[in-house]
Amino acid sequence: MAKLATGVFLAGLLFGMQAAQAHKVIASVFPSGIAVEGEIGFSNGDMAADTLVEIFDRQGNKIDEIRTDSDGFFVYTPSRKVDLVFRADLGAGHVAEASFDIADLTGISGAGSIAAVSSDDSANITVDGAVVGDNATKTAITREQEEVIAAIVRDELRPLRREITAYKEKNDLQSILGGIGYIFGFFGIAYYLAARRLRAKATKS
Repeated sequence: MAKLATGVFLAGLLFGMQAAQAHKVIASVFPSGIAVEGEIGFSNGDMAADTLVEIFDRQGNKIDEIRTDSDGFFVYTPSRKVDLVFRADLGAGHVAEASFDIADLTGISGAGSIAAVSSDDSANITVDGAVVGDNATKTAITREQEEVIAAIVRDELRPLRREITAYKEKNDLQSILGGIGYIFGFFGIAYYLAARRLRAKATKS
């Protein structure tokens, strides 16, 4: 009976750990030029598709909102230079939250400060004493091209990020199970030694 109770306890413990692990919320945000990219989901691979993501400042004031795509992914371009908090209610008591420092964006500090350049073919730009003609400016990447490149890179990196997250979650579970194994191993040895002493005392008596 004691062995059965112990087996049921261990099975329930492992099942509870796996269930908790399967429902662990994952929320990550990262800079991409002048935009913030992020994804929301669970550690078991289920992503939060078409989910409302509310955006707040550090003081809790709501700034904006956006929805994830079918893969639980979103792209947000900040309208103000303030640190952001992204929050999504996934139901069943699961709330995803991730903070983002606006200083991590590479392009927002210069927003609105770019001077207009004349479209005259004869116009030149002076940079550090050097004159750059209009032929050189034509080689610059346009905003549309930057967005296309960012989308390509984002799509390529998305599976890699998920694999890394899954690998980390798997290692965490293995570490937990390994720790429990050590604990039960220790108690097993202690139980064996105690039982051996009791048998020795019983033999002497």
